[in-house]
Amino acid sequence: MIEVVVLNKVDEAAAVVRLVLGKANDTALPSFEAGAHIDIRLPSGLVRQYSLCRLQSDPRYYEIAVLKDPQSRGGSTEVHALTIGEVVHVSEPKNHFPLRSKEAKSLLIAGGIGVTPLLPMAQTLQCAGTTFEFHYCGKSPRTAAFSGILKQASFADKMQFHFSSEPQTSGRMDIRSVLSQHVADSDLYVCGPAEFISSVLEHAQALNWPEEKLHREFFAAPAMDIDQGDNHAFQVKVASTGQVFEVAANQSISDVLEEHALFVPVSCCEGVCGTCLTDVISGDIEHRDVFLSKQEKAEGKQILTCCSRAKNAGDVIELDL
Repeated sequence: MIEVVVLNKVDEAAAVVRLVLGKANDTALPSFEAGAHIDIRLPSGLVRQYSLCRLQSDPRYYEIAVLKDPQSRGGSTEVHALTIGEVVHVSEPKNHFPLRSKEAKSLLIAGGIGVTPLLPMAQTLQCAGTTFEFHYCGKSPRTAAFSGILKQASFADKMQFHFSSEPQTSGRMDIRSVLSQHVADSDLYVCGPAEFISSVLEHAQALNWPEEKLHREFFAAPAMDIDQGDNHAFQVKVASTGQVFEVAANQSISDVLEEHALFVPVSCCEGVCGTCLTDVISGDIEHRDVFLSKQEKAEGKQILTCCSRAKNAGDVIELDL
């Protein structure tokens, strides 16, 4: 990982801080494109993923904006406690949420802190001269990070704000109405709270948006109607060695691989971040993640080892490890 220093810390909105990160020797950091995120290893050892919230105007810096969420697993609280001059370690940028095309007409929909990966997308589309709309949903301007900046941005004419606490002005977004205007000609990019994303995607699917035009990034897993008591035991096979391991009902594939000293990186443990994505050679998968698309799940060529399982008791999932 790359050692960086917290160079600046700014309150961007209520409970949202923006950090500027850079190397102590002031040299360039690896480049990235819109939609990318970095893994951050915090002083406690926690590793969390945060979207890079602005394109690099200067290659020496990365910027992230983090909401302090009382429901989080501790990462956001620790980020908020960081101070200027403190050292953390970050990965090179990774991008599981890229723009499909810089030239394709796009509809960007952000819910709250979900604005972070969409802001550099808007910057990219604006620079390319591409037609797009950017809808930003939040409770109020006070809680909406970057709302002031976005109102002054070069693409301000493409911004529409929807603040639920201000029904007399903007009010809540009419999701169906917005989506219905773009079914035939746009790619949809949506990010925000899990329930918000799920609602947008449900409306899009009801309006017959093509699956390949739906792009989303979850920061946390939505509630899923899964009874963990119904879990069953199954097996995983390691293709390179032929080893077969039992996965008990109360274990994940990741747990079992770690027990046998086979390293597959894991971070969120919720099927959100994609860190543990592993190729599959054979086996029927019960996908419990929100990272893979419907088409990718149907193809059955990859699995999130932190949460997904075999469909039936006693089945074997052969991993390309």
